[in-house]
This record gives sequence, structure tokens and C-alpha cells, in this order.
Amino acid sequence: MVVLMARALNYHIFECSRLLDTQHRMAIIAEMIHTASLVHDDVIDTSDTRRGKSSVNVLWGQRKAILAGDFILAQAARILAQLNNEDVVHLLAQVLLDLVQGEFMQMSSTEDETERFNHYLKKTFKKTASLTAYTCKAAAVLCGAGETLQEMAFQYGRNVGIAFQLIDDYLDFMASESELGKPAAADLRLGLATAPVLYASQRFPHLKAMIARRFSELGDVEKAYEAVHKSDGLTHTKLLARRHCDEALSHISILSDSVEKRGLITVIEKVLERSK
Repeated sequence: MVVLMARALNYHIFECSRLLDTQHRMAIIAEMIHTASLVHDDVIDTSDTRRGKSSVNVLWGQRKAILAGDFILAQAARILAQLNNEDVVHLLAQVLLDLVQGEFMQMSSTEDETERFNHYLKKTFKKTASLTAYTCKAAAVLCGAGETLQEMAFQYGRNVGIAFQLIDDYLDFMASESELGKPAAADLRLGLATAPVLYASQRFPHLKAMIARRFSELGDVEKAYEAVHKSDGLTHTKLLARRHCDEALSHISILSDSVEKRGLITVIEKVLERSK
């Protein structure tokens, strides 16, 4: 995404889609932060698998997994410092802050039922979409783009990131274990109320008590899973993801037509169509 956004911006501004070296390194940093966050996530969630393969913490133990994630972040910070761009450093520092804050938000739950969906969306931005939003914006900063194009890049990354997580939460109820590379209803077993459950709770109010106790009582996971499938929660989740994708599409409409812009459109389509 970062590379496509960078090339699309370069073509729009300079009529040449050649990637700048700083943008290339920005994409490397983005992927390193992403990888480190997955390693740390598997430790926090005590996950045995990652995309159908043994997780780092299973192969090497939790302490080495934590240090491995820290090492990747340290290397990313070193490359970031070499970019010698204070604005980009601030953007990436915000990503790291958001990742940690998002993890704390996921560990907690709001008692106010009316705020649960807002809490979920804020957590989704911080844990998932912040990385795509700020790194896409960084690609714009590095080519000297103005504020309008920087905001366009940010909003594209933000909306695609949120849509990606919504589809991930949708697939937790719809895809098989072999497709997902993790057990079905994994989020429920972790005590997490994602969009399908929050939507389902509007039809089945008994879910609200389960959400509050994080599905900790015997049978909660199975009852919640069944209620989601009986409700229109999955349909609403998919529709919300589509709305975010449509918004991402509207933001990049200001870019000149190019192979890379069409690539950004394809990314949106793939987010909605993916089955794993």
C-alpha cells in the first residue's frame, strides 16, 4: 500500500512514478512495524498459530518472541532515523503510540453500552488502521506533497485499514479454520466483542451481559456465536466495511490516472473480497 501510494503520488506530482529511496525505506519500516506487532500480538493472545503456521512464541518461547519483536522495532527505528525527516518521525511515533494504546483498549471494555461501538472503532483505528494511515501519509510527506494530498493519503490508509479489520472480524465467524489459519470464533474465546457481536446485541440484548463479562462463563462463546449467525450482524459488518472502502475510493479520486492508482483501487477490492 505504501509503495503504491508513493508511486501514485509521484506520478500525480511529477508525472513519473519512480519510487524515491526514502519512500522505499518508508515501506520497509511500515512492514517491520507490522511484523513486530504480530509477533507481540501472538504473545499477548498466547496464540499457537499465525496464518496456519506455528507462531514465534510457540517455536522459541515468549521471552525470545518479545525480544524478537523489540529487535525488529529497534531496526525500524534505526532506518527511520536515517530518513532525517522530523515530520515522518513524528508520524511513525504516533503509530507506535497508537499500537500500544489500542492494545490497552482491547484489554479493557467500556461499561457504557452506548459507547461500546465507538470504543471498538477507536481501538480498530489504533491497532490496525493507524499504521496504514500514517505510513501512507508519510509517503506523501517524503515527496513534498501539500496538505490536501497528505490528508488524501491518510484517509485512504485509514479507511482501508478499518475495512480490513472489519472483514477480519467478519471472517472470524464465516471462514473455516483452514482458511483463516486460526480457530473459528477466536476473538470470542479471547473475550473480544467485535462488530458482528455488537450488531447482534441490538437484536439479542442477552448478549450485552456476555460482552460485559467478556464471554467468560461456560457456554458464552457458543451462545454468542449462534446469536451472531441468527442476527444480521454479519451483513451490517460487511456493509460498514464497504462504506469505508467507498470512502477510501472517493479520497483517491483526486489522483491522476495511473497504473498505481488502479493498483490502489484493486487493494480496496481485494480487502472486500478476501476469504482468509
